[in-house]
Order: sequence, then C-alpha cells, then structure tokens
Amino acid sequence: MQQVLKSLGFALVGTMHPRMLWLSFRPFLIVSVLWGVVIWLSWAPALEILSLFLTSSIFTSWIQDGLIWAGFENARAWIAPLFFVMLLIPLIAISLLVVIAFTTVPAIVRTVSRQPSYKNIEKKNGGSLLGSVIYSVWSMLISLALIMLTLPVWWIPPMVAVIPPLIWGWLTMRLMSYDVLAQHASERERGILLDQHRWQLFGMGIASGMLGAVPTFFWATSALALVLFPLVSFIALWIYSIIFVFAGLWFTHFLLHALKNLRVIEEERSLNTEARVINMELIDHD
Repeated sequence: MQQVLKSLGFALVGTMHPRMLWLSFRPFLIVSVLWGVVIWLSWAPALEILSLFLTSSIFTSWIQDGLIWAGFENARAWIAPLFFVMLLIPLIAISLLVVIAFTTVPAIVRTVSRQPSYKNIEKKNGGSLLGSVIYSVWSMLISLALIMLTLPVWWIPPMVAVIPPLIWGWLTMRLMSYDVLAQHASERERGILLDQHRWQLFGMGIASGMLGAVPTFFWATSALALVLFPLVSFIALWIYSIIFVFAGLWFTHFLLHALKNLRVIEEERSLNTEARVINMELIDHD
C-alpha cells in the first residue's frame, strides 16, 4: 500500500510536466479528429435508428414510457440523442485509452525509466507489438460486451458513476500493466507481478476510472452537454486524456519498482540456493 501511495505522488507531480501535458494532447487530437468525423457522418441516421429501436423494442420501450409517466412529456424528443451520447461516451473513452496505451505509454515508460531509481533495470522484452495488439483488442472486446450488457442499468441514477469506472478500471489495469512491462520484464516476470499485485493494480485502475467518472457524469446527465455536445465532448476528452496519462505514470512507477524488487528477491534466492549446493558438495566431499 505504501508503494501505491508513493507511486501516486510521483504520478501527480509528473502529470504536470510539460512533456506529459503534450503526451496527453497528442492522443486527444487523434481521437478527436477520428470521432469528430464519425459523429458528423452518423449523427442523423444513428438518431433515426435509435429512436425507432427505443420505441419499438420490448427491451427499451419501458425507458421512454417510464420517463413520460414520470412527467417528462418531451422524452421522445431528447431520449434518442441522450442514449446516443451515453453510447458514445464509453466507446470514445475506450478508444482513447487504447491509443494512449499504444502511442503514449511507451514514451512514459522511456521517460520514467531514465530516472536514477530505474535506470539500471535490465530490459528483457517479454512483450511485443503483436502481443500488445492482440491483448488490447481482446480486452477491448470484453469491455464493449460488458458495456452493452450493463448499458440499460446506467439509467438508474447512481449507476452511471459506478459501472463505467469498474469497467474502465479493469481495462486500464490490463492495458497499462502489459504495455508498462513489455520492454523491461520477461513473460514469466510479468505473470508473477500481475499475480502478486493483482488487487493493488485493480484498485489503481478503479481509482483512475473514478477520476474519469467526473466528466462522464456531467457528459451523460447534463442537458447542457446535449446542447453543446461538440464543445463539451472536446473538453471532456482532454480531461480523459490527462487522466489516462496520469494512470500511465502511476502504473509505470509502481510496476518498475515492483519489477526491481522482484529481481532483487530472485537474485538473493538464487545466491542462497547456490550457497546451499556448494555446502552440500563440500559435505559430500568430506
């Protein structure tokens, strides 16, 4: 727990560095352009399809009926845009996290690994670009499946601030852990570290997800967010980007320190084993 908090402090300070702010701005630009084009091309047809689905499907028609029963007479006018925005939020956030994992986390690891505390850690290259792609795609598909299964529950007031952090926390843990250790740890070492520190890493991922829930909650529940969707989405997206860069720093400091300790322990264990073997040989020789 002490190292989790210590790494948290390093990450908070590091996030304010101009280089880290630039590293948060670059993926924000990439994802903003890509999703801007997608939203511009799909807004009208998507709203038509969603409106038809929400009124005709037995699984979702209750949402609109419930809102009208509660006194929201104009629910038909804004329920489809709201549902579309709620659907877009996790997709945009996940795509941003994946872009940061590929383009930004390696740069964060290079920057942090130059610090005196981690400079002498040997690189064993236990991960690869192909492995990262497969790992990321598989993790993303699981997250999307969880989002689609839980999306109707998001309409229950507190759930929109609870479920997304849990999903993004799990995804953040998986992506960050793999990419941080890809260069420095062997495959065996990565497995040991993920097994030993699973709950600390998951807690760090959830904490990062909870930070991301702040713009998510405003984005998904504010009428102003619907009216000013392009502007609000850009601001929220950059906040997401900064939070994910912070998470990258947090995971990097924690995992590189854990890797260094693991190697020290294994080296001591190896020396003790060699000493015991030598003693046994001397005893047999006598």
